[in-house]
Amino acid sequence: MAQPVVHFEVHGKDGKKLQEFYGKLFDWNVDTNNPMSYGMVAASEGGIGGGITESPAPMVTFYVNVPDVAAALKKAESLGAKTVMPPMAVPGGPEIAQFSDPEGNVIGLSKM
Repeated sequence: MAQPVVHFEVHGKDGKKLQEFYGKLFDWNVDTNNPMSYGMVAASEGGIGGGITESPAPMVTFYVNVPDVAAALKKAESLGAKTVMPPMAVPGGPEIAQFSDPEGNVIGLSKM
């Protein structure tokens, strides 16, 4: 895979309930020890890490690692995508952005 999937996210109106659900379902250790209570799930052998969080609407997305977030977002737009979240730096983390594809699926871009 030229630009690999590096992170997933599950969003929902009750983030705590989702964190408990996926933790029990898959025996995931969901770490919410951060100011936003963002449930971090560490990558395991053969898998990727991700997050489970609260948001106004349910959504499942994945992040693709790219060399240049702004350039990848511009390319996505040229192919019919719409920007959902412009490039931003996550404090202590990667640069990220999100777009919706022509069918409305939200996909993340990340520069690790």
